[in-house]
Amino acid sequence: MSLSTSPDATRSGEPRTADGGRPAESRESVAPPLTRWVYLGGIVVTAALFLWGAWERRWIADDGLIVLRTVRNLLAGNGPVFNAGERVEANTSTLWTYLVYAFGWVTQIRLEYVVLTLALVLSVSAVVLAMLGAGALWRGAGRGRLAGTLLLPAGVLAYIAVPPARDFATSGLESCLVIFWLALLWLLLVQWAQRTPTTTRVLVLAFIAGLGPLVRPEMAVPGALVLLLIFLVPGSWKLRAAIAVVAGAVPVGYQIWRMGYYGLPYPNTAVSKDAGGAKWSQGLTYLWNLVGPYWLLLPLALAGGYAGWLAYRRSGLGLPGARAGATGLARLHTPAAVVVLFVGTGLLLGLYSVRVGGDFMHGRVLLPVLFCLMLPIAVLPVRVPRRDQWGRTPATTLFAVGSLVWLATVVWAVAASTAQGMPNGTVVGKSGIVDERNFYVQGTGHAHPIRAEDYLDYPRMRAMVQTIADNPDGGLLLPAAYFTYWDLVPPPLPIPDGGAGHTVYFLNLGMTSMNVGLDVKVIDQMGLAYPLAAHTERLGDGRIGHDKALYPDWVIADTGMVDQHPWMPWYLDEDWVAQAEVALTCPDTQELLASSRAELTRPLFIRNLKRAFHYAGYRIDRVPAYEIQRCGLQMPPEQPR
Repeated sequence: MSLSTSPDATRSGEPRTADGGRPAESRESVAPPLTRWVYLGGIVVTAALFLWGAWERRWIADDGLIVLRTVRNLLAGNGPVFNAGERVEANTSTLWTYLVYAFGWVTQIRLEYVVLTLALVLSVSAVVLAMLGAGALWRGAGRGRLAGTLLLPAGVLAYIAVPPARDFATSGLESCLVIFWLALLWLLLVQWAQRTPTTTRVLVLAFIAGLGPLVRPEMAVPGALVLLLIFLVPGSWKLRAAIAVVAGAVPVGYQIWRMGYYGLPYPNTAVSKDAGGAKWSQGLTYLWNLVGPYWLLLPLALAGGYAGWLAYRRSGLGLPGARAGATGLARLHTPAAVVVLFVGTGLLLGLYSVRVGGDFMHGRVLLPVLFCLMLPIAVLPVRVPRRDQWGRTPATTLFAVGSLVWLATVVWAVAASTAQGMPNGTVVGKSGIVDERNFYVQGTGHAHPIRAEDYLDYPRMRAMVQTIADNPDGGLLLPAAYFTYWDLVPPPLPIPDGGAGHTVYFLNLGMTSMNVGLDVKVIDQMGLAYPLAAHTERLGDGRIGHDKALYPDWVIADTGMVDQHPWMPWYLDEDWVAQAEVALTCPDTQELLASSRAELTRPLFIRNLKRAFHYAGYRIDRVPAYEIQRCGLQMPPEQPR
């Protein structure tokens, strides 16, 4: 039976046999329009489910409010800083900060609602892009043999079913931007691998990949791998040079500016948390804290195994290893290389997260890992046999296996979506990991803490606002043992007109800084917004993400408040404060502090640029007496008792 291309066949767009009938391979039991609608319907339903789940768990974390403090300063003209007059990059995601700033400036609505809207749009769009990319992958792999094949949501269900994925779909943190960027990169790279791309498409892909370190520092890994892939594929050196320029223009330009402006080669949060340190045991605990309660390996193993089986069988749905006749580096220009890249990226990011000890928020930093691993299997092909193939045939077996894998994934997703991953997640236990959303829901008494004033119902917050209002002369606020008041260390006399200003020293930077004016300085003992604390040594047995703690004696010395009793709280030692005052005169420490506090002149910018890596590695001892010894200074005399 031979194929012809009669005028009728040409108009209908499908092959015909000599007698005018359809060839056997086109007599599918599921019509192509139906398979298309099933695929598109799956995308719509999955996106709707994720939107609904994210909305039901909407909130903004305390750490999310930290971002808004920087945005407030940008809008007020103080620059990209947390406290006016001190150049500290307190936000990990540069791109997220400026994205919120841009939409906040354009819309002029409450920043909390700007963040909530952006987060929902980016999170849901990420899921849609992931499924579009996976659909393009499998359609391209089928090469015309996908008629009668249903593309069903699978791996994407494993992502949206996990409660932390819905928690951090909002939260005010950059998680939504991270998965959106990964999904966009995935879709563009799949399209790049399936056709000969135009120069414009290649450069667009290079530009987006180059934004990786600005999305989050560790996103430099997938960004660099994508750039390496498209750079190594055979092509002209002119195109390769253009890729390097387009990809590097924004991140390299910002990096130069960052080092000169902030005096650091990466955000201050990386210094504060010692992002290069190793806590393998804690990291493994964090990994199991996400994987174990939800049996997360089950859907990944089922869907991944099925996809691998399809590829191995080369059944027409398997991923091609290379283009026909491709040799050498040309083999990189294939869908298989793209799949390997993203799976490898997920494993590398997972390894890094485990090495640094994970995080204190249940599941958060492993969400990009899960997202990368599920991208190739976001949707899976289930081929419905033709009418003449039902029975004990390979086609029926393939359909049965695919259907069972999909049904098992759906059943797992329903069960996981209602699972309580951390039954005692509002208690800071031995692991230091908490269910962050539930922690603040319980702490504030609000089902959806979104606005800054929602956090006024968190312990100590109303008392902080009242203490500032009751003391117009200013002073240093230290958290007291009881939640209903703050200890205030007054400024020395004479008090300048308008007061000496207030400084709040507290761990929860977001809720404090967003409930006070920009004229109130807010710093923390961990160092996210306080360079002095950030440059102390990491505590080996400290809670992950909170394993630095600067003694308040340093803050009294640094802010110049009254350093004697009875004006200081009883639990502070006059000798320690005096020693901290001496320790702060260490020339190296003075240079470090000047890099962010001194007026930014051209010479200072150049010095910061040259010594940014040195400043990043500089550490002080949090015990003032030991710091005096380290710096070779003279110990002050003991204070009279």
